Amino acid sequence: MKFSQIPNTDLKVSRICLGTMTYGAPVGKDEAIKLTHKAIDMGINFIDTANMYEGYNRSPGSSGGVAERILGEALKDRRNDVVLATKVGMPVGDAPEDKGTSPAAIRKQLHRSLKYLRTDFVDIYYLHKPDPDSPLVETLAELARMIGQGKIRYYGISNYSAEQLDELLTIADENKLPRPVVCQPPLSLLKQDVTKDLLPLCKQQQIAVVPYQILQGGLLTGKYRRGQPLPENSRKKEKNSWVWDLTDEVFDRLEEIERQAKKNGISMTQYAIRWVLSQQAVVSAIVGVKRIEQLEEAVRALKSD
Repeated sequence: MKFSQIPNTDLKVSRICLGTMTYGAPVGKDEAIKLTHKAIDMGINFIDTANMYEGYNRSPGSSGGVAERILGEALKDRRNDVVLATKVGMPVGDAPEDKGTSPAAIRKQLHRSLKYLRTDFVDIYYLHKPDPDSPLVETLAELARMIGQGKIRYYGISNYSAEQLDELLTIADENKLPRPVVCQPPLSLLKQDVTKDLLPLCKQQQIAVVPYQILQGGLLTGKYRRGQPLPENSRKKEKNSWVWDLTDEVFDRLEEIERQAKKNGISMTQYAIRWVLSQQAVVSAIVGVKRIEQLEEAVRALKSD
């Protein structure tokens, strides 16, 4: 396994981060625990989850917590082996504190996450998305309090634009509040817009980047073929709304990427992972898997990283 240091922290994380968005469904509890243990045994020490994750059973405003509960059980004897990250901000109920990143929401949701994860602290606590209804200075001040209480070690942001991150950094600096150490954007060979402004800003400000959707819902694994039926057990077949429409334009891009992968003598999956890891400021890439073979394929991508 290869590792990277997150700037301005004492966190050294594996170049592959285990994603858990599908824990619960289609990845059942027992299999999810096995996958988690296998990932740790392979040297993966970075695990990403969120208070909203419950796999394909997710619906707007549903209570989430499924992935966190599963991880809590999986890590009950292995908590010290991992850098653990979770998130706050997406709706997980009907109460005012069940969405957004207000101080009250952070307090309530962090307490719930710690309980489900069976831990006293999380290493990284992400603001899952910008919250226009909560003043940033109040959000950052609450995060500072939680850091002071030892409930989180560092915080990060997800789904922020370069402009939104720049605003957050200005407010943090003006108010002598802690800065985020990690940024989590969507990034893949099919979705590269953040390379223009967000990644350069993160590099300039020494903020680590840990992208998600690096295989674009499985499109970049080579399993989808023009004119052929959807593969069984594929995400597109199981959860159509989670994967892009398979247009001729998409297939044109996939086929060109596959040609480049073959030219380099590697699988399409490995090519896609290596490309993401080669982007500026990227320290680790989030990979969600359903089977151990997929985990092994992701780790093989590191051989020439």
